[in-house]
Amino acid sequence: MILAGGKIYETSEQPRLLDSLAGEISRTRQTLSLDPEKVINAADKLGKRAAAGEFSGMISEFLPDFPQEYLRLAGEYLNGESLRFRLKQELGEYPAACRTIAPPYGLESAEVRLLPLGTLFHIAAGNMDGLPAFSVLEGLLTGNVNTLKLPQADNGITVEILRRLIEIEPEISPFVYVFDTPSTDVPAMKRMAEVSDGIVVWGGDEAVRAVRALAPPGAKLIEWGHKLGFAYISGYEDKPAELSALAKHIIDTRQLLCSSCQTIFIDAEDMEEIRAFCREFLPYLEAAAHEAPVNDIGAAAEITLRKYSARLEEHIGAEKSGREEFRGERCSLTACPDSRLELSYMYGSCLVKPLPREQIVTALRECAGNLQTVGLLCRRESRGELTDILAAAGVNRIMRAGNMSVSFCGEAHDGEYPLRRYVRVVNVEK
Repeated sequence: MILAGGKIYETSEQPRLLDSLAGEISRTRQTLSLDPEKVINAADKLGKRAAAGEFSGMISEFLPDFPQEYLRLAGEYLNGESLRFRLKQELGEYPAACRTIAPPYGLESAEVRLLPLGTLFHIAAGNMDGLPAFSVLEGLLTGNVNTLKLPQADNGITVEILRRLIEIEPEISPFVYVFDTPSTDVPAMKRMAEVSDGIVVWGGDEAVRAVRALAPPGAKLIEWGHKLGFAYISGYEDKPAELSALAKHIIDTRQLLCSSCQTIFIDAEDMEEIRAFCREFLPYLEAAAHEAPVNDIGAAAEITLRKYSARLEEHIGAEKSGREEFRGERCSLTACPDSRLELSYMYGSCLVKPLPREQIVTALRECAGNLQTVGLLCRRESRGELTDILAAAGVNRIMRAGNMSVSFCGEAHDGEYPLRRYVRVVNVEK
């Protein structure tokens, strides 16, 4: 399914639409501009209609797991007040037409204009339903023309969100093109890249490398790579409440998000402390797993294969030696002697490792480019010190255990403001 000019086309129409893509984009950029306030008003109306239950049936069909949670998040992302706050937070008083400066040397005065980068090519990942649509929304807020390649796992919700947005505000239609092109169709992706001024890629290192290979010279590569989240425990303020919140976070997110907890680090050196924590925490994890079980057959199969593969590696590779698994019902914990941050088996299976606080920066610097969120559990008097250490190590979000994946208006994404990356500064001599 393809969305172009506000209309839906069959996938077979892709060659014809790609042939006219460059001309259509050039005409749009030369003759039209997109008022961010119109985008905000359309998004706000869509969010309010969703909150009123207008799309509940559709969302339940597309997203059978946690439809109410998705509605809540969509309402937050689409809220007009939130979007206006983001624009001001990330871009200052955008979209002011221009401002005049008086440089101390050279020209007496010059204009500074904040303009769209031009055309953005979004290559989205499939780890969060609807994320591609919100990536395009960021491009629209900054006035860009947006071409989107859907992830293979997209279930139709992205096209539906954008179609409804255009239905509310038709002026958006020339600024959105959505293709369900498979990643194997490299020639088609190259054609989309060739008409782009910036390529927004969501995905892991392999995806980023592939996009770099097809990006034309001069195109700005905007990488939102896969990141890793973890918990760090050095005491508690309210132990039962904090461990319950951490367990609920692990189960509810399925550990599929960049902010999800993959590894639990304990401020300790003795492996017996790690094993003791696993024994204590496992009942909390089991309780959370019973409340929100994984019902997806494919996910269950993936869990089984991951664990089986890990056990084979444990027998074959020396690197995995010394690991001990604590199995619960629908979940597990693995005590590990090393202090390396790594991806877990996911779906309620977490790694637990020792990491004394004096070794935090040394241990985490090896994966500094992949760090994102830490859920910090500690005594109140230690929070300031540990926050500073974790920030120095390269972590970008420091949250409480249960809030690792909670978003808030105006927050940075992987340590950067996205909207700043989608605009350019134009200087004009007066």
